[in-house]
Amino acid sequence: MPMRLVERIRSLFRIFLLFTFLAAVVVVSAITTIKLTIQGNQETLPRLMGVNLETAERVADEMGLEVRVEDKLFSDKYALNEIISQEPPPDTKVKAGQHIHVLVSLGPPRIVVPNLIGSSVRVAQILAVERGLTVGDLVEVHWPSTGTGQIVAQDPPASTAEIRSPAIDFLVSLGEETPSYVCPDFAGMKLAQVRAMIQSGGFTIGTVNPVAGSVAASGTILSQSPAPGSKISAGDSFTFQVAQ
Repeated sequence: MPMRLVERIRSLFRIFLLFTFLAAVVVVSAITTIKLTIQGNQETLPRLMGVNLETAERVADEMGLEVRVEDKLFSDKYALNEIISQEPPPDTKVKAGQHIHVLVSLGPPRIVVPNLIGSSVRVAQILAVERGLTVGDLVEVHWPSTGTGQIVAQDPPASTAEIRSPAIDFLVSLGEETPSYVCPDFAGMKLAQVRAMIQSGGFTIGTVNPVAGSVAASGTILSQSPAPGSKISAGDSFTFQVAQ
């Protein structure tokens, strides 16, 4: 191989190594810059428990963060408007613009919960607000021997002085549950016979549609609505297709 060709190959190889090295330097530099940029936008969360909400909001704002109040609870440990807990916890690294979720104290509980069982929902709501409470969840259920809209249970119970939240939840009656039955299959039976059975059970017959050309005897039920096996309640109406 001529010496000139060998020298040229060596020169090209050195240039290749130089470009490879410069490319690696560029990649490492870019990664370092990104890391520094990310770290430069991070803040270390301070401990906010026991700090007044207004002060915490000011501190967070100076750090480019935002305090978000998730709930307010009664507390014997923390004074009114002091932060009870925070998420993320103290010393966590966070990015600018992130939310700090906090629970805020309402101070020591001073409320005696009234007995609202037996009251209507409207009356219970008024009495709860007058005592400094707020109405939480209203869950409706069928309840024996009670009128519709009547309070049958509450949480927290009456006379509870130590409560965590000012909200009171109610269980509300929908009244007696209407009995339901499985619909029988009347196909093949005579309408006159079925009519007496239906009426004695507290049901009604709505429409009877005559069907001509059936091989069944006249007055025989061919089909029905509600369908056999479906759920029916007293007062429901039946529709029949009957052989003419």
